[in-house]
Amino acid sequence: MAAPTRVLPGPHAQALIERDSVVISPSYTRGYPFVMARGEGSFVWDVDGNRYLDFTTGIAVTSTGHSHPNVVRAIQEQAEKFIHMSGTDFYYLPQIELAERLCSVAPFDDEAMVFFGNSGAEAIEAAAKLARYYTERGRFIAFLHGFHGRTMGALSFTASKVVQREDFFPLLPGITHVPYPDSYHPILNADGCKDQGQAVLNYIEQEIFRTIVPPKEVAGILVETIQGEGGYVVPPDGFLQGLRDICDRYGILMIMDEVQSGMGRTGKWWGVDHWNIKPDIICTAKGIASGMPLGGIIARREIMQTWAPGAHASTFGGNPISCAAGIATFDLLKNGLIDNCARMGDYTMAKLREMQSRHPSIGDVRGKGLMIGIEFVHSRETRERAADIRNAVVDHAYEERLLILGCGVNTIRLVPSLNVTEELIDEALLIFEHAIARAEEDLL
Repeated sequence: MAAPTRVLPGPHAQALIERDSVVISPSYTRGYPFVMARGEGSFVWDVDGNRYLDFTTGIAVTSTGHSHPNVVRAIQEQAEKFIHMSGTDFYYLPQIELAERLCSVAPFDDEAMVFFGNSGAEAIEAAAKLARYYTERGRFIAFLHGFHGRTMGALSFTASKVVQREDFFPLLPGITHVPYPDSYHPILNADGCKDQGQAVLNYIEQEIFRTIVPPKEVAGILVETIQGEGGYVVPPDGFLQGLRDICDRYGILMIMDEVQSGMGRTGKWWGVDHWNIKPDIICTAKGIASGMPLGGIIARREIMQTWAPGAHASTFGGNPISCAAGIATFDLLKNGLIDNCARMGDYTMAKLREMQSRHPSIGDVRGKGLMIGIEFVHSRETRERAADIRNAVVDHAYEERLLILGCGVNTIRLVPSLNVTEELIDEALLIFEHAIARAEEDLL
């Protein structure tokens, strides 16, 4: 398969990148010089007219594809009525209707309530505040390699990359990080325990709770159902249930970060649904409104109804246009896209595992639904992480008009839109495999 001949980035993209460098914060991370002009479904076009297959979906955000007509129509219709009337002080139908829909799929046995913000980081902030308010406790447990956002409170829970925390000390006190169970790269080997999930559970109770953190002071345990930025790590079966049991024993709230894994991304409404876990609070954002800024928490009514008016609010949270987009997104997910995600996820995983047999650099293929991680190694025997191969694959794929992103140290994530087809998956994987072959030829 020959790579396209047109040089990237093109002249219009180069000019815009130069303008960007003058006025945009350098704290943003740009993996490659793609400058978007428009998108439709699973395709995007850059400002020089090059067409790409997008298997990033804005980091798992445009869940219904780019500019789905139902979502666009909902945005237009709401914008013609009114654009803003802060939900912190007034009432409006789109916010109520979206909250009703989210409550209807909340993974609780109890009734649920919703708080809206604008992003995943804001959802984490709200969950932490609510947990402290409800429990009257001040400490939290979080996980190494977890990513929860970059606002000061959310950053205190994040333990993904040192560059994200460097020079921002001191952060929010009282947060203790423990290993996340990664069976492919086990950290703990306590008492010869081969189950990394159980080893982490033992570590929390037998080490953390006995030495530095009194469990009666812990308000919540914040955990990603599937680690996102940390490498798309799927926890071993039994781990989340064991965490639920610990929370129950000590009166701790179980807070699930479903910002990346929720809203149908794993082939079910929530990642926890794969293990039938009943958390206390769920944090959501990203795919909730097909690209409009929206996030929030869904909590058991008993918890949410305790805090007083004014205890927490957001001027722009639950913006009516974002909520209208969220309603359209929800209905599309409910009426077929989640089922399609489950089918296409199985199809993609099978294709990738077949591809793995042909490429020694692919160490592990893992995921749920269309939240799929492919980890690259220099040796399957040693499992030595191959960040150089991963980075080369991302770059080669871009050159061949496929947009993908890395995560963790050496993993590539595939997160296409939930309405992707087998035909488009086949097209993307053909490019992906060619990119791997090029990277292996140079670096393996």
